[in-house]
Amino acid sequence: MDEDIAQLALKRAQSDYAEVRMEELRGVQMVIKNGNLDVYQLNSAYGLSARVLADGGLGFASTNVLTKENVINAVEKAEKLARVSAVRNENPIGLSEEKMYTNTYTVPQKKSLDDVDRAHELLVLNTRTASENGLVSQLYEYEDEQRVKYYINSEGAEIRSTIPRMNLLAFLTVVENGKSEQCQLQFGGIGGWETFEGFNLTERLPKEIKVVNRVLKEGKPPPKDPVNVVIGPEVVGITVHESCGHPFEADRILGREAAQAGESFVKPDMIGYRVGSDLVNIAEDPSIEGSYGFYLYDDEGVKARKRMLVKEGKINEFLSNRETAFVLGGLSNGSARSMGYNREPIVRMANTYFCAGDYTKDELIEETKKGILMESFTEWNIDDTRFNQRYIGREAYLIEKGEVTSPVLRPVLEVTTTGFYSSVEAVAKEVTLSAGTCGKGEPSQGAPTSMGGPYVRLKEIRLGGVHG
Repeated sequence: MDEDIAQLALKRAQSDYAEVRMEELRGVQMVIKNGNLDVYQLNSAYGLSARVLADGGLGFASTNVLTKENVINAVEKAEKLARVSAVRNENPIGLSEEKMYTNTYTVPQKKSLDDVDRAHELLVLNTRTASENGLVSQLYEYEDEQRVKYYINSEGAEIRSTIPRMNLLAFLTVVENGKSEQCQLQFGGIGGWETFEGFNLTERLPKEIKVVNRVLKEGKPPPKDPVNVVIGPEVVGITVHESCGHPFEADRILGREAAQAGESFVKPDMIGYRVGSDLVNIAEDPSIEGSYGFYLYDDEGVKARKRMLVKEGKINEFLSNRETAFVLGGLSNGSARSMGYNREPIVRMANTYFCAGDYTKDELIEETKKGILMESFTEWNIDDTRFNQRYIGREAYLIEKGEVTSPVLRPVLEVTTTGFYSSVEAVAKEVTLSAGTCGKGEPSQGAPTSMGGPYVRLKEIRLGGVHG
């Protein structure tokens, strides 16, 4: 990577503030369908972007032709766009004042991705899984990347990072008793091939198929009356991601996403507003080692830190970049992320989770006289203000007299955001994260994220679904 060309771009900027981000990426993408390698693609990208603040306007431009002439043209284009937008802005754009850092960090690979035949490994996984009873279709979408970034700005930041990252989506269709269910499972992490091996898929996928097969064969309708519901880390994770992470993005709160993804039920003056019981603590932390959403500095050079979105049931802070922090009169908490050199950084989640409590999973169940254990979900949806939502269980069981008994077929947890968090009455100790890809932006930027939490018990929930 030619850092001198990035330095040249920064020096040529004639504006109030400038930043330059250079990225080099290489990786593999493949699709395997029922034992056939349908897609195998080598990915690569190399380019540079410049973003400037001039006269109260922001401008952004990029190039993948890293000659002196093209880089200077990109800087000049960004400055022109900034000044044009400044004329049209009712309120001048500003950036919060932040401490800047110089640092280099690398995520190591114990087993280099380049030394592994990834297609062969996935075909072996397909073969080992194919014999499971009830399984009628397998589809695997795999992608990895090795991304090198160099970031500098006019305030003295200089950050170098190297992060290898991988992601697998598995779609498994199970048919039993005339009923079908599709398991959509995602596994993601950072590091070398040892990370993929750590997913332990040759055991986890057959187990998942057996579980779904049993639910389809033996599953009973959910109870008609309100019951206590114990939800597992997967369900907790999707809930906090969708009903807390997204509505707490400051750009969304300020109405910047209204035409694309919707608005937020949260308003700028709602810091301290109660949304749940005292047991509800929700955090966002990019710096968790090994997590799929890991980074130590965001794409504005701000150091990553743990963000407490909800503390003891009350809204505590929003996810902010430097622009939204300036508007709200605070500081950035390192939430600016870009998914490529040619994409502008926007406010994003990283690793969102419900914080640990004092219970064990067994204690949550033993105290439940009548209820449901919902381990995982098969479908979900939420409205565009992130307030009304529903989650349909994939693996779920009745709880009777403190014991897990019969499988339950597709129970529906349909609640409001405040109704969900206000019903939390007990939280387990052990937090588990799972990978996800978060969509946002125009053009769309799919961001690697993690989500999760411990087992959580909700009181007196009326479940939907097909009742007996």
